[in-house]
Amino acid sequence: MQLQRLNQIQQYLQQMVLGQPNLVEGLLTALIADGHLLVEGPPGLAKTRAVKALADCIDGDFHRIQFTPDLLPADLTGTDIFRQETGQFEFQPGPLFHHLVLADEINRAPAKVQSALLEAMAEGQITVGKRSYPLPKLFLVMATQNPIENEGTYPLPEAQLDRFLLHLSLDYPNAETELQILALSRNEAQHAVISVPEPLTEAEVFAAREAALKIYLAPQMEQYIVSLVMATRQPARYDDTLAAWLQWGVSPRASIALERCARARAFLHGRDYVAPEDIQAVAPNVLRHRILLSYQAEAEGISKDQVISRIVKLVAVP
Repeated sequence: MQLQRLNQIQQYLQQMVLGQPNLVEGLLTALIADGHLLVEGPPGLAKTRAVKALADCIDGDFHRIQFTPDLLPADLTGTDIFRQETGQFEFQPGPLFHHLVLADEINRAPAKVQSALLEAMAEGQITVGKRSYPLPKLFLVMATQNPIENEGTYPLPEAQLDRFLLHLSLDYPNAETELQILALSRNEAQHAVISVPEPLTEAEVFAAREAALKIYLAPQMEQYIVSLVMATRQPARYDDTLAAWLQWGVSPRASIALERCARARAFLHGRDYVAPEDIQAVAPNVLRHRILLSYQAEAEGISKDQVISRIVKLVAVP
């Protein structure tokens, strides 16, 4: 039943966000795998639209935060306000106290603001003064970055990037999809409505997460995940070229993320077991923000996706 509802939501998202299947599947994978995602791509690729569309399909609150250089941590977490009539301080919750949060252009805010958001993502709570406040049990953050404009930005350190379950990289749609986008825009201007599926309740989301955790992962698949991770840490065992490209490998969070995302993908595709293609499909989005390229790789114009593709090619499939 949960899979059928999720399939309806996936079809709705694909109608609302044309030409971005990676984004649609990434959103649902993050929702089922209980993690947060970072989306990088040029402006106008429906990143905000996708999260709003997903929010329409879930029985929860949505809030968008536009990150700017003058943003303060209290603008996210909330703050204590003095009530003169009672003579006491009262906590006023900030925009993080929503179920789905869009952190738009996260790299435009200074480090303190980024840290406040990442604490919320990692701990499921925020701290104001001496007190901590729990966030909603269903809490999903989608952060965006614009790769075109880097002036006035504060890049996230690798240690903070590691907190994101997935890092999606988007590109422009092709000509055929662009025509479909024009048609969709005309239909919306004429108030043609695409029917929204019945929203998922929190209980249904948690039930889907439990079902995904029960997807069978064979010991050979576990070893395959570990082998992919170890290839980033000990690349010389596999290939001299790979060793020259990689400066730093991934953390144990990558192993956990590969397993959770592979299970979620298998669940979304209607299988009760994890196949090698599930691990290979999620590997780029899981590893992209966790590996650190060497100076040689950057000088040669080698991308992280090329490195990940080489790792997947070199590591033997069980």
